[in-house]
Amino acid sequence: MDEDFLLALRLQEQFDQETRPLSIVDASWEMLDPNPDARAMFLQFNDKFFWGKLSGVEVKWSPRMTLCAGVCSYEGRGGLCSVRLSEPLLKLRPRKDLVQTLLHEMIHALLFVTQNNRDRDGHGPEFCNHMNRINQASGTNITIYHSFHDEVDVYRQHWWRCNGPCQNHRPFFGYVKRAMNRPPSARDPWWAEHQRTCGGTYTKIKEPENYGKTGKSDKKKDKNPSYESSKNSNFTIYCTLLFFWLFPYCG
Repeated sequence: MDEDFLLALRLQEQFDQETRPLSIVDASWEMLDPNPDARAMFLQFNDKFFWGKLSGVEVKWSPRMTLCAGVCSYEGRGGLCSVRLSEPLLKLRPRKDLVQTLLHEMIHALLFVTQNNRDRDGHGPEFCNHMNRINQASGTNITIYHSFHDEVDVYRQHWWRCNGPCQNHRPFFGYVKRAMNRPPSARDPWWAEHQRTCGGTYTKIKEPENYGKTGKSDKKKDKNPSYESSKNSNFTIYCTLLFFWLFPYCG
């Protein structure tokens, strides 16, 4: 094999690599499109991987969802399907995590639209078949679970701890950590079991710095100036009326 032919093969291989479309999770996308339009991405993936069957599905950002990266919900008898993406969690992650989270939820949406499968936690054979199909076709690494534990903990700033026996047991050692200031109570599905097996009382041990103080302080700041202004104004009016009463012909 002569040198010219080998050179031609190398040049052809280089050309193929340069002209080959980028994988949807290629690292270069982090610089090319660091803040992608989730809706535009959804439409692109719908055509490419889901045969256009998800055109009636809504996709939107959720500014308050802090326990999971994405969720697919089904509302009403009319079959409204909605994909929500966690803005607090995904904004801290690389772009590829947004791509893979979106595709994960789109698989749930496909199973709902085509099979009326409403099991949000279901990751059975049908889900895995689509997951593997898309991973092989696109180079993604869609997984069954996409809870980002480090990022979730960033938003769990309200902590309670039980004083009962459960504080010595794995995996939680009596701790309950939440993003919202909602104490453990009978509204929690595990509450009855906890009362039966432990019976301890939860006490709040941690919350965000200055939590609950800023609003009160601002109200006081807003209230005091107006009160002082009103008091001074009334005093001025009183003095003016008193002056004209005492000296009615002055001036």
